[in-house]
Amino acid sequence: MSVKPFSLPSYAKLNLFLHVTGRRPDGFHELVTLFERIDLHDDITFSPAPVGEIIISCDDGRVPCDERNLVYKAAALLLKGENVAHGARIHITKRIPVAAGLAGGSSNAATAIMGLDRLWGLGLSSVRRLTYARKIGSDVAFFLYDTPLALGTGRGDRIKPLTSQARLWHVLVVPRAPVLTKDVYGLFGKTASCLTKPDADVTMMLRSLKQKDFAGVGRLLLNDLEVPILALKPHLARLKARLVRQSPAGVSFSGSGPTVFAVTASEAEALRIKDIFSRTYRQVFAVRTF
Repeated sequence: MSVKPFSLPSYAKLNLFLHVTGRRPDGFHELVTLFERIDLHDDITFSPAPVGEIIISCDDGRVPCDERNLVYKAAALLLKGENVAHGARIHITKRIPVAAGLAGGSSNAATAIMGLDRLWGLGLSSVRRLTYARKIGSDVAFFLYDTPLALGTGRGDRIKPLTSQARLWHVLVVPRAPVLTKDVYGLFGKTASCLTKPDADVTMMLRSLKQKDFAGVGRLLLNDLEVPILALKPHLARLKARLVRQSPAGVSFSGSGPTVFAVTASEAEALRIKDIFSRTYRQVFAVRTF
């Protein structure tokens, strides 16, 4: 197979709104979430390998390059499901922090589905791609859609792209406190303070985005997982409070954390706050909706 190596970007996400509405029979949680694609991204390079071989490499030593990696899982599923008589060498250039609530692994998996479809000439339909995505993880489906904003329901894998033209600026602060999604959801609901909010409604957030009311977006940020995140990592409350003191439009955790992010009124404000927090934290980013 004479296919030249090529690279694809693999973008991170934020959850502007994450409401847990209940527990599903399959053990997962039912969600209503508002995904935002941001311009922080990894790069993934694809090249041919001998038949049946899946060779993963990464420039970040914290990332496993075996069956634990979601890129490997995506490749293995395609290899078997499509009866592929090829192999793949996949290199991940990592910029998205690991275990940070930014869905770097899920994004990498979605990019792998798209990249391997191209590398191996599979011609997968969008439905077929989604079928594989849902077998890998709940957030993977979002990254198959070329959309900056989308509403996620079900496990977060039923995606409705949004037409809003709003573009937000953010500061992300990623502390050295990796949090595993399974631990956060495992703790969710075990205390009274983790009970879901019956009045949580994403409609007002969607209206604020449509009107490009960034202050309104900031006020309406919601993440039902904040209580279990803070139960696991209590010191993150101080980080959030410190970010709030900078007076952005709003502050929240993304996904299962530990990333804390702020909605800012402008790029200049994002860069100002980034400069302040960069004196204390190594992983601080000024990013925008992409």
